Amino acid sequence: MKSNNNNNNGNGNTKLILLHPYIQKQGTSNRVWLLAVLTFFTVAFLLTLIYTRDALVRSEGTVAAGGGAAAAASAGAAVPPPLPTSVISTLVHYASRSNESFHMTHPELKSISDVLRKCSHPCNFLVFGLTHETLLWKALNYHGRTVVVEENRYYAAYFEELHPDIDVFDVQYTTRAGEMDELLASARELARQECRPVQNLLFSECRLAINDLPNHMYDVDWDVILVDGPRGEGTEAPGRMMSIFTAGVLARSKKVGGKTHVFVHDYYRDVEQICGDEFLCGENLVEAINGMLAHFVVERMEKDSFQFCREQNGTAAAAAAAARSGL
Repeated sequence: MKSNNNNNNGNGNTKLILLHPYIQKQGTSNRVWLLAVLTFFTVAFLLTLIYTRDALVRSEGTVAAGGGAAAAASAGAAVPPPLPTSVISTLVHYASRSNESFHMTHPELKSISDVLRKCSHPCNFLVFGLTHETLLWKALNYHGRTVVVEENRYYAAYFEELHPDIDVFDVQYTTRAGEMDELLASARELARQECRPVQNLLFSECRLAINDLPNHMYDVDWDVILVDGPRGEGTEAPGRMMSIFTAGVLARSKKVGGKTHVFVHDYYRDVEQICGDEFLCGENLVEAINGMLAHFVVERMEKDSFQFCREQNGTAAAAAAAARSGL
């Protein structure tokens, strides 16, 4: 009996430990999650390290480039080279050979291109009128600023959509070519007030002033101005009185620089000749090519100037007539 009891006691003292499968699964799952978390943070750390290194490299490159540019500027950076003469000659040649009915001749194009080629960098070139030559002007002045003023807002928008690198602004001309005599008489009467030769045209009340361009246009010192618009044929056309007057005022109101080259196309017409003599002055006429293109060189004036021409109108007109006949 005792022996049986001892066996029973021995069996009663033996403890059996069973591991439930859930416990094993839970331990494995925890290890997987821990490994996933460690992997995530490791990858995130490596990506951060790589991104930071690239950012530092770019930053150092930018600083170095900026420092180089600043050093070059302080040392007098080299002016970008102009277009080679051969390229200019080729552009002018093919532009003058166009099949368009209304285009400038080779001598006219060459006169303007010569001035642009010699213009100081960067050259500010203002053009009245979208024409066949507009793309040529942009190409010849590729280091400078070329802005075109156009009377037809729809054509201006269309052209700018085709050539977004060209700045085109539309303006509303309020004159007619048939009103020229009346407008000139008004301008002479108000020469010491609204129609004075030196002023900010943005605030001008002169009937010949173009004052609806973007504000910044009136702060630019224009080096070259070409008047080839608006339409001038017939008494009902806007005529170029406003564009010639505006060109004369912009040239004389420069803040920096002395002279402005002003070209007037279609100079054989009365409006172009008479207004050119009135506001650009015969004393400033340096050449007239085939009676089609007049080239004036106009100097800036002081604010207290109230006379466009140094010579009287009659003398200036006579000088202009002599220049036209001689050239």
